Amino acid sequence: MSTDRSGLTTTQAPFIEEAQSKGELYIRQPYELYSEENQDTWRRLYARILPRWEKYANPKFLEGVHKLALPADRVPRLEDINRFLEPLSGFSAKAVSGYVPAFMFFDCLRERAFPTTITIRDGATLDYLPEPDIFHDVAGHVPMHTDKVFADVLVRFGEVAHTAAELAAQIANVAEREQKLESVIKAMARFFWFTIEFGLMRRPGGGAGDVCVYGSGLLSSYGEIENCVENLRVQRFPFQLEWVINQYFEIHHYQPLLFVIDSFDHLFEEVDRLEAWMREGKLGNVSPGEPAVSEADVRSFIDAVTREVART
Repeated sequence: MSTDRSGLTTTQAPFIEEAQSKGELYIRQPYELYSEENQDTWRRLYARILPRWEKYANPKFLEGVHKLALPADRVPRLEDINRFLEPLSGFSAKAVSGYVPAFMFFDCLRERAFPTTITIRDGATLDYLPEPDIFHDVAGHVPMHTDKVFADVLVRFGEVAHTAAELAAQIANVAEREQKLESVIKAMARFFWFTIEFGLMRRPGGGAGDVCVYGSGLLSSYGEIENCVENLRVQRFPFQLEWVINQYFEIHHYQPLLFVIDSFDHLFEEVDRLEAWMREGKLGNVSPGEPAVSEADVRSFIDAVTREVART
């Protein structure tokens, strides 16, 4: 693996380390720091996955790639991406230095801003992704943000996070509040994983069992985008909310179980139902297992609860 620290390679970028040491989460994209190796990594990633996008991706994703004028030959400038994106859905890509705690992430979505990693994976290991990179975030996620219905789903999901904080603020017992919040965060993370990150959709006009890919984790993975559609061992089931919120997942291998929605209107309806179930208390004790809910994630919601209590 490369140890060149002169560019913006994931886990090897002094610019990011400095921003993190200063507590700076929202940052600029220092485009001048991308090395030629970084640029070559983008070119190689884009060139090899493009034929698979054309074969497996949701048509709205392919439209988004075109609308964004997503460059094949260089790492995109976020300012260029946003110039095309904002007039279409109001969304923008917002550069961050690393992990964004759960409530802050969802709140960004509510404000039509997508937290975007600016580093790029090591070109020596194109399929190894120690953490999200700009290819996953921009090439995997952002083209879908050009579709207004899909963009509205993300905003709605951010609103659901606010509902979670409002409901938690009504629980006086601190231990009970934190337990229920952790369960709700786990349910939301699972929903997001099996839809926005690893979602499949019935292909418009296709026959029974004919699916296309809209989840960013699949769209940014050269191997998994084909595997999720072609591998007969992959379980593909119609979306069932009660199953999704109780289904654990693991991130370090191809997914053996995926869920299929009918349309983005259908997905929006399921987010509405997720919020309704939250209000009914159905998310307060979901099954254990992955994903683990970090202290930072819980704290981000607790801070939101504190602000909510202060307002009331």
